[in-house]
Amino acid sequence: MSESHEQRDVAESFGADAERYDRSRPRYPGELIDRLAHPGLDVLDVGCGTGIASRQLAAAGCRVLGVDADPRMAALARELGVEAQVARFEQWEPAGRTFDLVVAGQTWHWIDPVAGAAQAARVLRPGGRIALFWNAFLTPPELAEPFADAWTAALPQMPRSVLTSPGDAPYGPMMDTAAAGLATAGGFGTPQRWRFDWEQTYTRDEWLDLVPTQGLMSRLPPSQLADLLARLGAAIDGNGGRITIPYATVALTAPVSS
Repeated sequence: MSESHEQRDVAESFGADAERYDRSRPRYPGELIDRLAHPGLDVLDVGCGTGIASRQLAAAGCRVLGVDADPRMAALARELGVEAQVARFEQWEPAGRTFDLVVAGQTWHWIDPVAGAAQAARVLRPGGRIALFWNAFLTPPELAEPFADAWTAALPQMPRSVLTSPGDAPYGPMMDTAAAGLATAGGFGTPQRWRFDWEQTYTRDEWLDLVPTQGLMSRLPPSQLADLLARLGAAIDGNGGRITIPYATVALTAPVSS
């Protein structure tokens, strides 16, 4: 089975509907941004997408440059005020620029963990830091079984255990892989893991707007996706038309070696 960063068809599928991605994807909790951002920092946002994290960091006073492999995502980021360049991070040419902070929100698993870490170490200034983070969600208990029924009916190839696992479970192995990449590449101190728990309430339509932006969903045939959305929508209707999602934002962060 290929690693996530080798699945380029999935990694570069999100830009097919960049506006939906930016509209529906959750932002990152203020506690995370506050721990990372300080006015005047120069930040490189790897896999910046439409600039969700970039804009939050810029609002906190940082100067942000984004890099993304998908020109459609980068184009929307620029429309929304983010300076963004198009390149795969591993091959990106920094042209002598250096940064205080390298971040990757929801994207580092699409980056080669060793080559990406080596590139980050090259562009970080002394005293700088890398921070890799993901928003993971857990289906609320009252919808766990109806949602699992909907997913397995529409996507019988997906193991039911994946659908009922803790919200941050998929990202534990990703953080392990990222930590191993940092260690192999060298240039970083001991990594730390952070977690921030929060929740967000969605209407039925808001949640169904978000579902197609997930990696697996972006590759489904339209008829199968429509079936899934109809089943999920019926489950939310049975829950009063709203859903409150518990999120865990998990982060792996390490200082650059001095």
